[in-house]
Amino acid sequence: MLNRRPRRSMSQMNVVPYIDVMLVLLVIFMVTTPMFSPGVVNLPSVGKAAQVESEPVQVLIDAQGNYSVSDKGSAHPVGDLAGLASQLETLTGGDKQRAVVISGDKTVAYDKVMAVMRELQQRGYARLGLLVKTES
Repeated sequence: MLNRRPRRSMSQMNVVPYIDVMLVLLVIFMVTTPMFSPGVVNLPSVGKAAQVESEPVQVLIDAQGNYSVSDKGSAHPVGDLAGLASQLETLTGGDKQRAVVISGDKTVAYDKVMAVMRELQQRGYARLGLLVKTES
């Protein structure tokens, strides 16, 4: 017993188990990551639009939220939604199948555009659209 040396404490840390755990986690993440699909939004696609027989009537909403109706280059300002609908009926001659496009300034509140669309749908206009500027 006299020949035995006294035990010393190890001053090094054994990192092999930590590396094993890390590699197992890496393999798990590499296998499971392709299974998760990112949030994909399926947007509708727009093909070529059908040719319209007549030029559509434009409902314009400027940056201040003022309404006007434009037909064949002449703009007619109106005060409110009821006036807009009556002016539109005058310009279309009561034709509810004539195309109407809503052209809103990009700074106008979304609610204003939706209010115009709701009003025109309630008045019976079937062919409504939104006018956008294409990027070139």
